[in-house]
Amino acid sequence: MTGTTHLGKRRKLIEGPEKITGQARYTADLTLPGLLHARVVLSPYPHARIRGIDVEAALGVSGVVAVLTGRELNGGHVAYSRPSLLLAEGEVVFAGQPVAVVVANTEAAASDGASLLDVDYEALDSVDDAAQAEADETHVWPHGTPSASTSQASLHGAEASTAQAAAPSNVDERRVFQRGDVDAALQGARVVIDRTYLNARVHQAYLEPHAVVAQPGVRAGEVTVYTSTQGQYAVRSEVANALGLRERDVHVVPMTVGGGFGAKYGILDSLVTAVALHLARPVRLVLTRSEDMLTTTPTPETSIRVRIGADERGRIVGLDVRATIENGVFRMGHAGIIATIAGGMYRCEHVRVETVELLTNRAPVGAYRAPGVPQALFALESSVDELARALEIDPLEFRLMNAVEGGDLTGTGRPWPDIGLKACLERAREHPLWQARGDVPNEGVGLAVGGWPGGFSPAGAVCRVDSDGTVRLHVGSVDISGVHSSMVLIVAETLGLDPDNIEIVQGTTDSGPYAPNSGGSQVTISLGGAVLDASRQVREQLRDLAAAHLEAHRDDVELVEGRARVKGVPSREVTFGQLARLGERMPGGPGPVVAEGRASLKGGAPGFTAHLVRVRVDPDTGVVTPLDAVTIQDVGFALNPLLVEGQVHGGTAQALGIGLYEGLHFESGAPANPNFLGYVFPRAADLPPLEAVMVERPSEHGPFGARIVGEPPITGGAAAVANAVRDAVGVRVTELPITSEALWRLMREVQGE
Repeated sequence: MTGTTHLGKRRKLIEGPEKITGQARYTADLTLPGLLHARVVLSPYPHARIRGIDVEAALGVSGVVAVLTGRELNGGHVAYSRPSLLLAEGEVVFAGQPVAVVVANTEAAASDGASLLDVDYEALDSVDDAAQAEADETHVWPHGTPSASTSQASLHGAEASTAQAAAPSNVDERRVFQRGDVDAALQGARVVIDRTYLNARVHQAYLEPHAVVAQPGVRAGEVTVYTSTQGQYAVRSEVANALGLRERDVHVVPMTVGGGFGAKYGILDSLVTAVALHLARPVRLVLTRSEDMLTTTPTPETSIRVRIGADERGRIVGLDVRATIENGVFRMGHAGIIATIAGGMYRCEHVRVETVELLTNRAPVGAYRAPGVPQALFALESSVDELARALEIDPLEFRLMNAVEGGDLTGTGRPWPDIGLKACLERAREHPLWQARGDVPNEGVGLAVGGWPGGFSPAGAVCRVDSDGTVRLHVGSVDISGVHSSMVLIVAETLGLDPDNIEIVQGTTDSGPYAPNSGGSQVTISLGGAVLDASRQVREQLRDLAAAHLEAHRDDVELVEGRARVKGVPSREVTFGQLARLGERMPGGPGPVVAEGRASLKGGAPGFTAHLVRVRVDPDTGVVTPLDAVTIQDVGFALNPLLVEGQVHGGTAQALGIGLYEGLHFESGAPANPNFLGYVFPRAADLPPLEAVMVERPSEHGPFGARIVGEPPITGGAAAVANAVRDAVGVRVTELPITSEALWRLMREVQGE
């Protein structure tokens, strides 16, 4: 986009100074009069009966105010999702499930009390993994999978309701998306690749653990929740539904968020609110790192089989995908997006994607930046690479030949809007890293494509001009990725104003205009339209006021650098502040300069990527060292290239983590590495130079042509790592993360040792 003054230019984060100086307030920094501190006690067993809880020793600790169990707190409530979960009552169904809460005057006393709580467990048979779940011999929910309408009785052995009358099963949902005759197409293919790929559970590993403060209000059932969250309106709904409160009585104040990546949507808010209302005191809970990794919502463990075939010309003729998704104790719903992407990256007439979502006695899973897509693309892109090799076709040219374009079908049968996948591949073909790939022993370059369809939601914003000339933008969004810094640029561009004269006012659920969650790569394109609408209205109000004040036609008034002036007559001008005062003080006039903007997109603005990764493999140890990582992404129009680049770098780093380092390990049904000592992820020294290449093909839906940015850069990077390893040492890895030991064994197998 050309001809802009502020948009499309690199500009620093508006919240940067308060963060680097330590002035940003996080939930753990909040103190209130009479504040109590909570510590949760988590189950060490994946499935067990609670035979008793001895609270005497815990209550004997100086400063402990209360020890609460499900009997005191639940009130007959039945959980059907992780955010709706309060405390276990009678049974625990996953290791990490909250069993009790110790509340004290200090954090130390609460911690001491929790360490002395004596819970008597009777271990029961558990469903520890996907294989056991599919065997269906032991059931996670023998009396029916809980839902929002499940009764308390149906979960504890009483007669099941009509809705739960079907035979119990660990298969929560099985779906098939199909077009054409897949079996016949594969039977007639020149080459068929058939492999199964495994992905470990991965934790979001944000720096700030989950933290919540709940403060009871004046009225019974009224509460204010201060929380680290990606979506304040989602938290309000979850708390109200879980505790039977009116939404009007739940006031949510979003605090500064120290990382979320899809995992901060009120996991603990209902529990902390219940404790605060029970004790009629404000309560704060900040999880330790181990607690956070035990009781929150990582990605699912997946097993994905891909059968893919092509004809002698290199055209993909058939694709058959079966994805098994291990969800933990509650349903989640990764099936749709996995099917969309797995069956929708390449043109193919005959496609079948079967998804099987399984329940196990593990912590429930959740979203992590492009949920399900890195796993799906590891399987798909590894197989596509093998197919190109078998046909002796350059892997990039093979992808270009088969890549989808606008109007082609996704895996669920819906057509793609205008997308830039081919443009990204064409840019990758020109990149020096691809051009220079060669025959350096034990080094290889891997290519993979990625993408994310993106969400979109209605949004509102309020823009006003104050009498000192400051423009204030009121929003209800949560800024976790610099989105507010981009909104400021939209206002600055529209009003012809220095961005430093614009302030963001982040509202609460009471004061902020509605905005979507900051997740799914939807907030910028959704909110941007509302901000643009509000600022355009303010622009016209300023021009009308200036025209009257300067005795000029409104079409002759221009807004430049915080002033309204008559075109061609620079001496005839008036500041925004003066115009705001006129509007506020003129009897019978137009009134204050303020406008409410609204927007509701008709379609999304998908983002696609091409990933290039160069690695070196030590043949003696199997250690993989990433040397270069390039993510080429169609961003439509970069509202702020600095922030877009940062998002691409961050997503690429996480993709390398998924490919080479990260995974939760389980022993006896419980996580064995729930901390930053045992859970391995890349440090700064482990990352290679990261390069972001921006392709700008404007979207018809995003503001100024912008496309989604946050999700795409994580999607194909792990697959590119696996393809780079294949290029370096000739070994096809089918399990993530790629550990040195596993790779060493594979290399020995290939060498016949």
